[in-house]
Amino acid sequence: MYVRLTYLKFLPGKTDEAKKLYYDELVPVVKKQKGNLECRLLEPTDQEDDYISMTTWDNKEDADAYQTSGVYKRLVDRVKDMVAKPPVLKVYASVSILEHA
Repeated sequence: MYVRLTYLKFLPGKTDEAKKLYYDELVPVVKKQKGNLECRLLEPTDQEDDYISMTTWDNKEDADAYQTSGVYKRLVDRVKDMVAKPPVLKVYASVSILEHA
C-alpha cells in the first residue's frame, strides 16, 4: 500500500471554503481513481500546524499513475488561492500490520 500526504497551510479566513471544496469536489475525483483506497483530510489540533490530505493506494503503479496523469496537479491547483505556501507532497510505502487480533 502507498500513502500520499499533501501538507496544506490555509490562509486565514479560507479554511472553511477550502474544506468545503475538498469534500465536495476533490474527494469524489480522487475516489474514482484506479487503486484509490481512501481519501481524507487530517485537521490539526494545533492551528499552527498544516492540514494533511491523505490518500492511500493499492499499489505504487496506481499511486504513480494518479501523479503522472495530471489529476493531482489539477486538484492542487483548485486550492492554490487558499493556501499560504505551496503544498508539499510526501509519499510513503506502508505494510499492513494487524494491530488488534
